[in-house]
Amino acid sequence: MPHRQRSTPHVPAGRRSGNRRRWLAARLPAALLLAALASACATNPVTGSRELVFMSESQEAELGREADAQIRSEMGVYDDAALLEYITAVGNSLAAVSHRPDLPWQFAVIDSPVVNAFAVPGGYIYLTRGLLAYLNDEAELAGVLGHEIGHVTARHSVQAYSRAAGAQMGLLLGQIFVPVMRPRYGTPGLGDAAGQGLGLLFLKFGRDDERQADRLGAEYAVASGWDPHGVGDMLTTLGRIADTTDRRGTPNWLATHPEPGDRVAGVANTVQTLLAETPDLSALRVDRAGYLARVDGIVYGDNPEQGVVRGGEFLHPALRFALEFPAGWEVHNGAEVVVAREPGQDRYMLLQIAGESTYDLQRIAEREMNGAGFREVQGAPSEINGLDAYIGMYTQDVSGVGPMIARVAFIRSGSSVYLFGAFADAEGYRLVERDVHESIHSFRQLSRDEADRIRPNRVAIHRVERGDTWQGIAQRIGAGIVPAATLAIMNGFPVNEQPLPGDVVKVVQPG
Repeated sequence: MPHRQRSTPHVPAGRRSGNRRRWLAARLPAALLLAALASACATNPVTGSRELVFMSESQEAELGREADAQIRSEMGVYDDAALLEYITAVGNSLAAVSHRPDLPWQFAVIDSPVVNAFAVPGGYIYLTRGLLAYLNDEAELAGVLGHEIGHVTARHSVQAYSRAAGAQMGLLLGQIFVPVMRPRYGTPGLGDAAGQGLGLLFLKFGRDDERQADRLGAEYAVASGWDPHGVGDMLTTLGRIADTTDRRGTPNWLATHPEPGDRVAGVANTVQTLLAETPDLSALRVDRAGYLARVDGIVYGDNPEQGVVRGGEFLHPALRFALEFPAGWEVHNGAEVVVAREPGQDRYMLLQIAGESTYDLQRIAEREMNGAGFREVQGAPSEINGLDAYIGMYTQDVSGVGPMIARVAFIRSGSSVYLFGAFADAEGYRLVERDVHESIHSFRQLSRDEADRIRPNRVAIHRVERGDTWQGIAQRIGAGIVPAATLAIMNGFPVNEQPLPGDVVKVVQPG
């Protein structure tokens, strides 16, 4: 949840994001329809074969520009000009030797802690800062960028869009935050809020597309002077993440790319062939030291400018409030909504900005909940830790599910009103009613001193000393922010292998 700029005219967050989605939903399927009407066989730039696609290159470019604007607006770009310049330079070197060097290639670092990289048509490539923390040298960076460039040059996105158009599905908008919300409950307002967690426009590619992108990434790396082993090393790291990560509701690489472990052997054969054809292997760059110097100091985990999750507590120093979610619930901090989910259950809590404090709280509650299809059962003005609030119980009958219960507080804090509440089926709500009550009543304002003490966790560089283990480093330097296994994976190690004295590794330091 980002800091809202007060200098601009206010439109409630739910309405802003809803308008963007409605505009996109109306605009892009129409563009696809026009493309379908003008469809013709085109030559694939990579394979040279003729294929039927429902999108011209000019339409591909327009779609990419529109998607890029939405991605930057909803996800946010990491504020590090030197880092972006570095990544752009690597990306441009790879793009220049690709099958489509004349595209207006654009590269961006998304301000998100999840591990992901993705591309949209037209030459727009994105890496998250979360992914950068897991790469270990420039060759791996080139492998990731080359892989995503390969998706664009082979027109995988265009083919996927064309398949969607041919099936009259329009644009595939990923419900990547809480994917069960909208399909199961059919709730427009709630579904929009949940789906707005990251608001990312992306497609899931098939295994053949991924293998081809792996191969192209390795080819582009060699042609640009990087060691192609970086592609396989990157896939190995992602495979280790897959073995230790609960992927439910997580918008990361694992949600959009087939199992990386299955592709390591395939790309290894490609790498062997490429190296056999390379006259001077010593000229291929890896540059671990240079890469580590670039990521030294980047934010790890949540950025305080968007609020931070510390255990079950969510703190927003810029907007100066804090609250606690029920113990053990999974908390995901998105661009416009914070979502907590009871593990393995379809029971959720949501937090988002609902409106300006000048409006009557009851009127805001009626507008938001009625717009989401809920009917108020009971409600009354209240007070939560000295803050004005309106707390209501709401219901909605959902076909095939029965009554859905929502207990929601609209809380005035500073210049904003926050919607904070729980959503579950009737039986599920009874099981968590007490926890929900305590969570709602935990909402409080932060003092300026408390807010000022909240600092981001950051990646730092550490030279391993004699006797160091991942467990010891995690506790001594990182205060237990990340577990030992995560530190090992971040540095390209198997989780059961310890670093050696003199190794230079990435660690996470507390803010």
